[in-house]
Amino acid sequence: MEFFQVIEDKEGIEEAILRALPSGWRREKRVSERHPALLVVSPRAATRGFPLPRQCRTALLPGGMGGVPPQAASAVSYGVSPRDSLTISSREGDTLWAALQRELVTVDGRVVERQEFPLALGQGEGELTALAAAGALLLLGVPPEKLGPSPG
Repeated sequence: MEFFQVIEDKEGIEEAILRALPSGWRREKRVSERHPALLVVSPRAATRGFPLPRQCRTALLPGGMGGVPPQAASAVSYGVSPRDSLTISSREGDTLWAALQRELVTVDGRVVERQEFPLALGQGEGELTALAAAGALLLLGVPPEKLGPSPG
């Protein structure tokens, strides 16, 4: 499995990713802070212009992010716009329905097809935070069916 870096402003995205990773997944997070395999940028970090690595293999960015994005072999956007690759289709209480608008390729080369899937929102967790964490997990190879609310 690959390594990642999260640029955020205490939004809980990295914590959510680490909490949801399968137990067998290596917990090391970075190959290099300068050139991560997966770079995840939070909405607040993008708005506030936090410094970003110059390049990465795959970037997960909030839709409409201004500034200069890092050089990346592939980029996936998340947000509320229909132009974003990962967006929100609906919300039912504490369950958010995410829509993957186009297929994406994980950091290890697997293809994830277009689909909708449920996400459980934690108490006080924002929709974009949940979407960013889900996008990162998809890109790290976690199947969409493993991202939904726990049964029961």
